[in-house]
Amino acid sequence: MTGSKVIFSTHALHPDVTRDLQSLGDYRVSSAPTPDAILKESAGAEIIVVRAKIAPEIITREKGLIAFVRHGAGLDMIPMDAATQAGVVVANVPGANATTVAEHVIWSALALLRKYPAVNADLRGSGWEAGRVHSPAVRELSGRTIGILGAGNIGRRVAHMARHGFGCNVIAQTRTPADLPDGIEGVSFDQLLARSDILALTCPLTRETRGIIDRAAIAKMKPGAILINVSRGPVTDETALAEALASGHLGGAAIDVFSQQPLPSDHPFLALKNVILTPHMAGITEESMLRMGQGVVAETRRILVGEKPQNFCNPEVWEQNRKRFG
Repeated sequence: MTGSKVIFSTHALHPDVTRDLQSLGDYRVSSAPTPDAILKESAGAEIIVVRAKIAPEIITREKGLIAFVRHGAGLDMIPMDAATQAGVVVANVPGANATTVAEHVIWSALALLRKYPAVNADLRGSGWEAGRVHSPAVRELSGRTIGILGAGNIGRRVAHMARHGFGCNVIAQTRTPADLPDGIEGVSFDQLLARSDILALTCPLTRETRGIIDRAAIAKMKPGAILINVSRGPVTDETALAEALASGHLGGAAIDVFSQQPLPSDHPFLALKNVILTPHMAGITEESMLRMGQGVVAETRRILVGEKPQNFCNPEVWEQNRKRFG
């Protein structure tokens, strides 16, 4: 039925997922998650599993390309306009790593409030008392106000953990405030900035959110507030953010995503002791990789038998796609 279809993945996936995709078709994996390797080795692909940026040239070149299936939720790695114009189906797996990312946000908030980066560095570098000197300034998470920019699957999981696990007040700025669950107060963007002790960025990267945390927005944040970015790097002005962290206007930041990835070795974030840096892995655990992969398998199976994907990101292409491949 589907044995001849070429399924190409930009990355190696969970072993169970690999086995399942191999059962669905001619499964191939890029030799490296680099633009050159993906561009060259995706030749002939009919389904592409996406965990890295896709060049528009692939869509132009691959006349037999049926679908992109995103291993995750964010669609910024896929040239959506080009895919839709070409009639290529795009599906994703929203929510599969929401708990994973939410745990990262809570862990980051706790670590920053307890000044873990500085305590750890000073204890190791200068001894016991150098680490303990920070103790009068550490703070508790319980009872603080967590602000969430973008209350989707991840934002709602953060809110649930913060509210029910730590008794935090939760406020959020979202396009659909009427849909917020009980216990989350919908606020304006300016109120979000002014009231948040911890500001978690969990929004998608869109025209509206690109650069939204700029110099002016940072200036409106509480002195000593903490910022956690698990969204996308371009949501923030990184230069302005680094300056606010260096000056002490912001008390700390946990940053998982960057405008340039990998992070350049001379980036100012690397010199700051009040910053936790992770290499775009807030959503990656053994458990989440399996969940996301299982979602990819399910969507791939549906597409290969001619069914609409459950999480159809550009449903307007369906008729065009079926005329070509149905």
